[in-house]
Amino acid sequence: MIVPMKKASIILSAVAQENYLEKIRELGVIHIEKKTVSSESLVKAVEQKNKAEIALGVLRTYKTTKNVTHSVVEKDVTVQVLDLVERRKSLQEQKAFLLKEMSRIEKWGDFSPSALKELVDSGVILVPYELTNKAYAALKDESFIILAKNKTGVRGVAVGREIDGESPFALPEYSLAELNDKAVHIVQELGVIEVELQRLANSMRVIESELKVSGNIIEFETARAGLEQVALSKDFSISILTGWAPAETVDVLKRVAVENGWALVINDPSEEDKPPTLVRNNAFVRLIAPLFSFLGTVPGYREYDISFSYLLFFCLFFAMIFGDAAYGALIFIVTFCIGLNYKKKTGETPDAVKLFGLLSFCTIVWGALNGAWFAMPYEKLPPVLQALVIPQFNSDTPLSPFPGVLQKLFEIPADQPSNPAYWNVQFLCFTTALIQLVWAHIKNIKKLLPSPVAVAQAGWLLMMIGLYFLVLSMLLQVRLPEFAVYFIGVGLGTYFIFAEQKGGNPIANVGKSFANFLPTFLNAVSSFADIISYIRLFAVGLAGTSIAQSFNSMAVGSGIGGSVPLVVLKIFAAVLILTFGHGLNMVMNALSVIVHGVRLNLLEYAGNHLGMEWSGYAYKPFSK
Repeated sequence: MIVPMKKASIILSAVAQENYLEKIRELGVIHIEKKTVSSESLVKAVEQKNKAEIALGVLRTYKTTKNVTHSVVEKDVTVQVLDLVERRKSLQEQKAFLLKEMSRIEKWGDFSPSALKELVDSGVILVPYELTNKAYAALKDESFIILAKNKTGVRGVAVGREIDGESPFALPEYSLAELNDKAVHIVQELGVIEVELQRLANSMRVIESELKVSGNIIEFETARAGLEQVALSKDFSISILTGWAPAETVDVLKRVAVENGWALVINDPSEEDKPPTLVRNNAFVRLIAPLFSFLGTVPGYREYDISFSYLLFFCLFFAMIFGDAAYGALIFIVTFCIGLNYKKKTGETPDAVKLFGLLSFCTIVWGALNGAWFAMPYEKLPPVLQALVIPQFNSDTPLSPFPGVLQKLFEIPADQPSNPAYWNVQFLCFTTALIQLVWAHIKNIKKLLPSPVAVAQAGWLLMMIGLYFLVLSMLLQVRLPEFAVYFIGVGLGTYFIFAEQKGGNPIANVGKSFANFLPTFLNAVSSFADIISYIRLFAVGLAGTSIAQSFNSMAVGSGIGGSVPLVVLKIFAAVLILTFGHGLNMVMNALSVIVHGVRLNLLEYAGNHLGMEWSGYAYKPFSK
């Protein structure tokens, strides 16, 4: 449920605004409207927060010592870490330079650059060169002492003067041995820095505390800088704070305003306003909240809260995509262990853990009804697991007629499909599509009533039912009922008549609607495709089963006969293949849930048929 919001404007004395802001923050119900603001204290707080985040990011790359105790609480940890990081960067740059310089001069051997300069100062001119063989051959009368020669060139010194047209070899500042000593010293210093950073990693809690403090300061300074200042006289000014509060908190706001002598103005949101979205649900429906948080989706204030329907259909989609009860059991065991660990540490179980527990349970149920346990053949399952299978989901069972009450709507094809279980699952996919998409249009009708536009949504709903039977006829050979064609025609016509009936001349409104004939027709075709797209649940589930069966065949294909060492080797190889194969399949199924299971809910259901844009932003009250 999306909680109704009220726009609250609080007028208070500018002289005591800091004290009053602190009281408003303690109240913790006002979501302050965001503004682009700046102040000296705000800039300083942001800089401090950025530094703390950088320092924390550095320390998180180091392992902490468990059960460490500190006799003295570390102070200025952020400053220490940043100083060490800066020193480390400088040393690494020096080290890189030294290594490059050593690589450049090592072919000359270990000589003293200072001794060579002393010779030059005493009148003995020796200029080092690295010449190509062609350049060396071109030398005429120059005195040149060869130190080394190979296919790539000549290395030596010219005596007396420089060689015209050639660049002398740049002498290093230090000898090779001195450069090596400096590099070793830098490596030692880097080691000391690493030890110190490792020690400071146990003080990450200090930086985390700094971040919380900085966050509170930034929020407070942002609120203060965003106050609207109004001078009522030369000596008296007021500050105006504008924000949003849940309608249920208005009485509390009024009481606090009276106690502190504030002026309080409460208004309903206007059409131009964009209030924050506060979604509040019961404990069961709230299980889907971690998924919305992971996806970063927040419904607009005037959009729908689809948490309940999203949770129901997502559980079904998850189960159909994973499709295997054994996979569900593995997920449940892992989830249960994680839940116990959280319970011991915090005393409560996160909603995300509960969500995975529910999803794994649904997967176990779906897989058990299909007889899917690590993709084992039905006949090899224990009798107790065979008893759980619904006959219609067993490939060896012929296609069963629909119950009498449904036989007027659905007629089984005369030519029996080769795999009745596949046919039944495909039928379930298309029927799920109808239920979910009709649910969407019923919500639209409820929202639009008593406007005539609601009738247009009813027409579209009627068309969706007709399209559903058309899909069954085309893909599953179910007889197309006569009324289905009328539903499509009447539904589309009803939509054209009422889609623009938002006031004014009704005939002109119908003209406006028919002016959008092409987009509307394309939307109708898109609705037809939306129903068909639910077949992805069957296709992805079937792909996962086929992959699992392939790995099973690879693991047991050669049997386990032979000598004892060979049997042990075959068993080891089979276990390895099964572990890798089914593990890979579970990872691929998890990706499929994100790609397909989430898509059906967000795009086909919420986007195409509910018209949601997820344009909202979360309600975050000004509080500590």
